[in-house]
Amino acid sequence: QLVLEGEMGQGKSTSIAVFEIKITSGYCIECDFEENHLCGYVNRWNPNVNWFVGGGNIRNSQSILPKDHTLNSALGHYMYVDSVYVKHFQEVAQLISPKTTAPISGCLSFYYQLKQESSIVFTVYLRDTSGFYEEIWKTDNALNADWALAEVDFNAPYPMEVIFEVAFNSAKGGYVALDDISFSPVYCSNQTGTPFNPASAGCNFEEDLCNFYQDHKDGPGWSRVKVKRNVYRAGDHTTGFGYYLLANTKFTSQPGYIGRLYGPTLPGNLQFCLRFYYALYGFFKMSGTLAVYIFEENHVVQEKIWSVLDSPKGVWTQAEISFKKPMPCKVVFVSWCKSFWDCGLVALDDVSLSLGSCQAADLLLPTPGECTFEKDECVFTQKKRGRGSWHRKRGPTPTSYTGPKGDHTTGVGYYMYIEASNMVYGQRAYLVSKSLRGTSGKQCLTFFYHMYGAGTGLLSVYLKKEGDDEEIPLWRRTGEQSISWLRGLIEYESDTNYQV
Repeated sequence: QLVLEGEMGQGKSTSIAVFEIKITSGYCIECDFEENHLCGYVNRWNPNVNWFVGGGNIRNSQSILPKDHTLNSALGHYMYVDSVYVKHFQEVAQLISPKTTAPISGCLSFYYQLKQESSIVFTVYLRDTSGFYEEIWKTDNALNADWALAEVDFNAPYPMEVIFEVAFNSAKGGYVALDDISFSPVYCSNQTGTPFNPASAGCNFEEDLCNFYQDHKDGPGWSRVKVKRNVYRAGDHTTGFGYYLLANTKFTSQPGYIGRLYGPTLPGNLQFCLRFYYALYGFFKMSGTLAVYIFEENHVVQEKIWSVLDSPKGVWTQAEISFKKPMPCKVVFVSWCKSFWDCGLVALDDVSLSLGSCQAADLLLPTPGECTFEKDECVFTQKKRGRGSWHRKRGPTPTSYTGPKGDHTTGVGYYMYIEASNMVYGQRAYLVSKSLRGTSGKQCLTFFYHMYGAGTGLLSVYLKKEGDDEEIPLWRRTGEQSISWLRGLIEYESDTNYQV
C-alpha cells in the first residue's frame, strides 16, 4: 500500500497537486524514452550542451539519426547530445537517472551511437547522495555508425543515481545518442552476486562478540563485561544494563600494552559508514587512547582512519567514519595503555556498519514519530510552555547530582529534560506527539530515559486515540532509576490515528 501525504505550509497561497500516477513493472532506471516523462531521467542544464529527445515527428524534432533502436523507426525516440553549440574547452552534458531506493545489483545495459571528429569522452558514473562519483564504464570506440550494445556490472547497495556524461573539446566534436537502458539482476557474466550484509559487521555485544575476535598473540585485551543496574555505576549504551567491551582492565593494564579487536572481512570497492560508541575512564591524556585502523587480510596495517582527540570522561560518545578501500579489509579497534601512570579504561559498544557514506545516511528523512532532538523538537509539542515545562538541552543539567552528563544519541548532542527545581509538587509537564497514523497489528515504541537525582518524580507514557478524550496508560517509572540512560520498550495497538 502506498500513501501520498500532503501537509500544507503556513502561507495563504500554498497548494499541493498530484497527477499522472503510474505504476509499472521493472526497474526505475530502465527507459526506452518513448514517453514524455522520460522515465524520470533529467538533463542537467548547461548553457551550451544538453541532452535532447530525438526522433518522433521529424518536422518537430532536432533529430540527427534516421531511426531509434527501440522501434527501429523514424517515429521512435532516443536521447542525444550534439557538440554544435560547444563554446568552451571540455563542455559536459549529463543525463541523470532516478535515484535507486532499494539495494540492487546486476547488469546495466544500453545502446549508443557515437560519431566524433575530435575528442569525445562518453562515461557512465554512479553518484551517491553525498555526491561521490564512481566511474563504471567509458567508451573505447572512436566511431559507431550503428547502435552498439554496452554492458556493465552494476552494484547499488545504497541510494544511487546513474549519470550518462558526455564531454566535448570543440564544436566539431560530433554527437552521442543513447537508447534502451535496461537492467537485469543477473550480472553481465551470467553470475549471480551474493550481496554483502553490513549487519554481519556490527555488534551490541549483548550475547557474544558476534563476528569480532582477538588474536591469541595479543592476549585477551578486550573483555566483555556487564554492570548491574544501579544508581552509581554507568551501564552499557544499548539498554543501560547490558553488556559492552572493556579494554585495559586490571588484568591487562601494563605499560605499553596494546589491545586489538578485529572485525570481519569487508569486501573491497564499497563505501562504508562505521558507527560506534566509546567511553573513556581514568586517563590524564586521552589523545590516541583508542584508534581505528584498516588492516589487510594478512593483518598488515594499511592506515589509521580515526583516533580519540578529546572526549568527555565517562560519557558514551558516538564516532562515525566513512571509508572505502579497493581491496578486502578489516576494521580493527586498538586500545593503547601508554604507561602505568596513565592507563585508564576504554569502553566500546554498539558497533554498526552501513553501506554508503555517513553523510548520505544523515540526508534520509526520519520516519514519522522519530526524533533525536538534535535539530529541534520534531513532531512533539508541549501543552504549556514555561519554566516548569520540557527543555531542550545539551551537556549536563544545571543542578548538581541530577540528570545525565550528555545525551544518548551522540554523547554531545541534545535531549529533552524537566528541571524540577522550577516546579511545585504535583505539577506536570506534557510532551505530546502530533497525530500519528494508526495501523492494524502491534507497534513498538522505543525511547531512552534518564531518572537520576534525589526527589525524582514520575515518568509516564500515555496513548490518546483520535476522537477519544481518554489517555490510556502504557508505561510508568517512579523515583531514581540509574545514572545511565535506560531503554524503554512499549508494545501497543491502535488502528486509528493517535498521539503519544
